[in-house]
Amino acid sequence: SVLGGGTRPSYVLRKVLAPIGLGLLVAAVGCGEGEGVAEDATVSAYVDAPLCAGAERELLSHSGRVDSLNVKAVCLPSATEGKKLNLALLGANVRRATEDSTAVAYLEASDPRAARFTHPILETAEIPWIASSSGKAAMTQLLRAIERAGSSGSLRASLSDELE
Repeated sequence: SVLGGGTRPSYVLRKVLAPIGLGLLVAAVGCGEGEGVAEDATVSAYVDAPLCAGAERELLSHSGRVDSLNVKAVCLPSATEGKKLNLALLGANVRRATEDSTAVAYLEASDPRAARFTHPILETAEIPWIASSSGKAAMTQLLRAIERAGSSGSLRASLSDELE
């Protein structure tokens, strides 16, 4: 047997297809698709380590809310070691954001070396990014964009339009 040692095809298909189906279901009901974000829902902004303290302070000054949405900052570990860029960690950070259906933005320190790797991945996942040297400024820009985006349709798409 191609499947090896008497393994039933239906068992293998369930083990392989079930996680794929679950992933598609999560993606369909997440912030990136559908009818919009529910009232009192929590959305996430993934924040590069150098921006995190300023972004969290700015978010706290807004009580972690924009209109009827709760906004949380997810601080990521630094992918820069001295002057060297840790591509494995950078990839893990971006992947973490793309795997979260509540992610609405990625706030990153201005670094063209990192952007070469992060932007294509974020673009494919339809997650807008804000590059800045200030966490406070980046979070302020995101909170204003969320406020202007409204509540109908895809928040990610609306934010992409607002942040262009």
